Amino acid sequence: MELPRHEQSIAEGLRAMGYDKTPDIILEVPIAVEGHIVHWIESKASFGDDHSHRTYLNEQFWSYWNRFGPGLVIYWYGFIEELDCQRDRGILLKDCFPTDIVTLCHTTQPDRPPQEPE
Repeated sequence: MELPRHEQSIAEGLRAMGYDKTPDIILEVPIAVEGHIVHWIESKASFGDDHSHRTYLNEQFWSYWNRFGPGLVIYWYGFIEELDCQRDRGILLKDCFPTDIVTLCHTTQPDRPPQEPE
């Protein structure tokens, strides 16, 4: 999935404003992955082992969660399955970009003509 350039520029803008660590992608419109809402995506070109994942949780992921809400972490080379235990708290782990995403959007009711009083 190719994300629009403005989705990536949000993170770049936050870095320019002094946020030292931001997710790779902050979504203007959240998505749902496997029934979980996602506001940000972090991509790691590594394997998610216990030590590195715990470090990332403490130094990055929980900070992202506090600022932006629930998110998705993609470990390019996989991860230890038992580490994917924070889904209910808002941090999902995947080993590739999900194909079963649902884009969330605001809906409005179409304009209806005024109804005659009964």
